[in-house]
Amino acid sequence: MKQAIRIPEIQDRDYSFGEVMNKLTNQARKKHFTVASLFAGIGGVDLGFENAGFSIKWANEIDEKACKTYRANFSHKVICDDIKNLNPKKLEKVDILTAGFPCQAFSIAGYRKGFEDDRGSIFFDLMKIAKEIKPRVLFLENVKNLKSHHQGQTFKHIVSYVEELCYKIKYQVMNTCEYSNIPQNRERIYIVCFLNQKDYDNFEFPKKTDKRLSIKDLVDRKVNDNSYYYNKTKYYDTLKQEMKSQDTCYQWRRQYVRENKSNLCPTLTANMGTGGHNVPLVLDDKDIRKLTPRECARFQGFNDSFKLPSDMPKSALYKQFGNSVSVPVIQAIAKEILKALKS
Repeated sequence: MKQAIRIPEIQDRDYSFGEVMNKLTNQARKKHFTVASLFAGIGGVDLGFENAGFSIKWANEIDEKACKTYRANFSHKVICDDIKNLNPKKLEKVDILTAGFPCQAFSIAGYRKGFEDDRGSIFFDLMKIAKEIKPRVLFLENVKNLKSHHQGQTFKHIVSYVEELCYKIKYQVMNTCEYSNIPQNRERIYIVCFLNQKDYDNFEFPKKTDKRLSIKDLVDRKVNDNSYYYNKTKYYDTLKQEMKSQDTCYQWRRQYVRENKSNLCPTLTANMGTGGHNVPLVLDDKDIRKLTPRECARFQGFNDSFKLPSDMPKSALYKQFGNSVSVPVIQAIAKEILKALKS
């Protein structure tokens, strides 16, 4: 005789074993997997995971200005401190630990010292926390050059350290303009590490997409602040002669104007607020100018509801978005992670 099973929260009838298992499975599928982030910046990774259906529990970031922008947009706990000062045993355990660890030590623009650079050695502090928390998924993001740095030896060591913690690794270099509708040329390496073999087997990186917004979709037709315009620069006449289209971005390259013929915004960088020869320039209905912080936010996939503190220096906002991630790319990967965990 089939034995009836009672489910405490529903008292109207008895359930068979099969019905109980289906109910429990459905409850598991509805679970909000929890996330914590290290090197959180202004929360681009967290926003991507949150949009995909995850629940963010806490974040850590050392930069006080970035923490201020983060707190203006999220309500969960933010630890504004150096990762070296964190006690791994006192951190709340989560299902997913994310870390966009500092890329300057591995970037093409940097000195390429890798782990010899103090910023590169921070990776070991990250590993100590991962070892203690032992999340089901470890999600890492860095510059494309990480894979080839020091003839591939740096990446080989990173993989080795992660595998010592019993994680299985999948990684891929992805360009924002190919995996989202954001027209920015931004190549990054994404490393997804799974503790469980089944999760690893079920995960696939998202597919490329042909859908893309245009430059004009993200750029305001004009802005009221004249400080963004280049009409008082010594090379304005050259810019005026070369910049004819509102459908793309340009750059001043010391002696000449470079047009991005692919109709993409060049990679946003942390030093955009300091001027220089690689700042993205656009032609709007009024004149030639650089992007505003809000437009930089859009080119990283943050919608206009994302708050920019009114008392935050523009230079700090440029740095924050240049250091951030492309939210729609993170969201696409996070959705695939969620599928793997629910499978």
